[in-house]
Amino acid sequence: MGSSYSFQIFKKDFLSGLIVFLLALPLCLGIAQASHAPLFAGIVAGIVGGIVIGFFSASSLSVSGPAAGLTAIVLVAVTQMGVFEIFLCSVIIAGVVQLIFGYLKAGAIANYIPSSVLEGMLAGIGLTIIIKQLPDAVGFAKNKGAVMEDADDGFFMNTITTAMHNVQPAAIIISLIGLLLLVLWQTKAFKKVQLLPAGLLVVILGTLINLAFQANVPGMALDSSHLVKLPVAATVVDFFRQFSFPDFRGFTMPKVWETGIVIAVVASIETLLCVEATDKLDPLKRYTPTDKELKAQGIGNIISGFLGGLPITSVIVRSSANVNAGAKTKASAIIHGVLLLVCAASIPMLLNMIPKAALAAILIFTGYRLCKPTVFKHMWQGGWTQFIPFVATVVGVVYLDLLKGVGIGILISIFYILRQNIRIPYYYQRSTYSNGDLIKLNLAQEVSFLNKASIKETLNNLPNGSNVIIDASDTQYIDFDILDLINEFYHTRAAEKQINMSLIGFRHAYKLPDAAKERDLVYEMINKDEVPKRSAGSYKKLLKQLQDNLNNSPLKKPSL
Repeated sequence: MGSSYSFQIFKKDFLSGLIVFLLALPLCLGIAQASHAPLFAGIVAGIVGGIVIGFFSASSLSVSGPAAGLTAIVLVAVTQMGVFEIFLCSVIIAGVVQLIFGYLKAGAIANYIPSSVLEGMLAGIGLTIIIKQLPDAVGFAKNKGAVMEDADDGFFMNTITTAMHNVQPAAIIISLIGLLLLVLWQTKAFKKVQLLPAGLLVVILGTLINLAFQANVPGMALDSSHLVKLPVAATVVDFFRQFSFPDFRGFTMPKVWETGIVIAVVASIETLLCVEATDKLDPLKRYTPTDKELKAQGIGNIISGFLGGLPITSVIVRSSANVNAGAKTKASAIIHGVLLLVCAASIPMLLNMIPKAALAAILIFTGYRLCKPTVFKHMWQGGWTQFIPFVATVVGVVYLDLLKGVGIGILISIFYILRQNIRIPYYYQRSTYSNGDLIKLNLAQEVSFLNKASIKETLNNLPNGSNVIIDASDTQYIDFDILDLINEFYHTRAAEKQINMSLIGFRHAYKLPDAAKERDLVYEMINKDEVPKRSAGSYKKLLKQLQDNLNNSPLKKPSL
C-alpha cells in the first residue's frame, strides 16, 4: 500500500470494507445454502477471500469470496461424494492448480478479451443485480423454501413475477428510502455530508425503520425471513466447532481430482474476467498483474479447503460495490474479511437485525451504475462491431450466467474479426494500354487462409490476355494456402487464359518463380511507346525492385 497511506485513505477503506462486509454476509450464506454445504463454509470462504487473498493479491479494489458461478459444480460434487469433508480435498487441489497456472503465466488470457465484451459483462451483471435483488427489495423471502441466488448467475422470470405477488410494505418503504438516499447522496446539495458513507446510512436507517415498526406497528414489521441470517454460536468452543477439516482419503479418489481441476479452470476464468472488469471501474485505472492474482487465488483456495470453506473467486458484485463505496486500496478487502471473522464470532445477533431490503437497495443502485443508459449509448456510437457483441454479452450474462455470456460475446467478436479479415487483402490497380491491360495487386501486410476465397475469385476473374503483377514487397506473412493458390494459377491457369503474370517481392523461401520473367515484362512495358510518361516512374521503381530480387536470388542472374 506504500508509505503514503494516510488516515483519510484508511477511513475510506474501512467504510468501504464495512459496506462490502454487509453485502457479502448474506451472499456467503446463500451460496453455501445453494451448494448444500454447511452455512459456515460460506463464511469461511468469505473470511479467507478477504484476509488471505486480499493480502497476497496485487489488485487494489477486487474482492474475493464464494461465487454462484461455482455453485452448480459444488452441488453436484458434494452430492456425488456424499461427504463435504471429502469435497474439501477438491478445493485444495483447485488451489494448487491455480498456483501452477500463475507460475505458467496463464493470466495473459485476460488480455485477449475485447473491451466490448467486458463492457457487456459489466452491464449484464448490473441488470442481473437489479433483477435478482427485486425480491428482497419488495419483501419476497426467496430463501424460504428455495435456494438463495448470487448476482452473477442467470435468473428465472418466475422469480420476479412471484415476488411481485408477495410484497411486504415495510420492505418497499425501506428499499425506496434507501434508494432515494443513495441518489441524493450523489448530488451537490449533499456534498457537505458525503463524508458519511451512504451505504452505511442505508443499513442503519433500514434497521431503525424496521425496529420502529416492531415497536409501534407489529403487523408491518419484517420477520426473520426478511433479515440477515447468520449462524449463532453460544460459546467460543461452539464457534470453532463450526469449522470443518478435509478428509484426506479424498486425495485417493479420481472424482476429487477431476472436480478440483474443473473448479480451478472455472474459478480462474471468472477471476480473470472480474479483475479485468474491476480495473476498468477503478477511477485511478490501476493495472492488476493477472499471474500474481492467480497465485493469490490459489493460496486462498488451499487455505479455504483446509479450514472447511467453499472455493473462492474474485466476485464482481462485491468488487463493484467496493469501488462505488469509495475504496482506495486493497485494505478494504482485508477489512471486509476481518469484519466477517470478528462479527460472525462476536455479534451475530446484532447483524441478524439488518433487513435484506436495505442491502437490496445498495445493490440495486450499484447495478444501475453498471448498466446506466450512457453505457449503451457509448457502445452504440462505437458501431455494430462493438454494439452487437456488447448486447449479446449483456443478454447472455442476464439469461444464462457470467461465463456463458462472456463466451457468446467473444464468439461474436471473433466472427467480426474473421469477417474483417475475409475482406479484400490487397490493393487493386488496373491500367489499360494499346498492348493490353496492366493489373497490379499489392498484397496486404498479412495474408491468411481467411483471404483465400477473395483472392481466388479475383484471379479467376482476371481478363484474358492481360498483364498481371502480384507485388508482395510489403507483405510480412503469407499463408501456405495462398502461396499454393498463386503458384498453381501462375503455372496453369495463367497460360490457359493467356495472362502474362509476374510475381515480385516474394521471399525466396516461398519457392515461387524467380524474378527474371517479371523484370523482362516491366522492362518491355517501360520501353513501349504506349506507356504514358507519367507512369514510367512507377514502373521504373518496380523494375528496380525486380533487379534487387534478382541480385539477392541464389538462382542464375540473367543479364539486364
